[in-house]
Amino acid sequence: MSQLHRITINPKQCGGRPCIRGMRIRVKDVLDLLAAGVPSEEILVDYPYLESDDITAALEFAARQSDHPIWRRP
Repeated sequence: MSQLHRITINPKQCGGRPCIRGMRIRVKDVLDLLAAGVPSEEILVDYPYLESDDITAALEFAARQSDHPIWRRP
């Protein structure tokens, strides 16, 4: 089941960047931690207001954003 409903975008919050459930933690923050090798379990301990499905939502959001048409050089 999709978890994208957990991603919110509000122009008055975090510069309109995608956030987790209306909180001031951006999708990019979660992705940066994962990319740095921080285990999901550690993220959940460090950010107790996050839930496992929030991390899944951030990954799903990133995956969908990366699905773009093939760019061809002129």
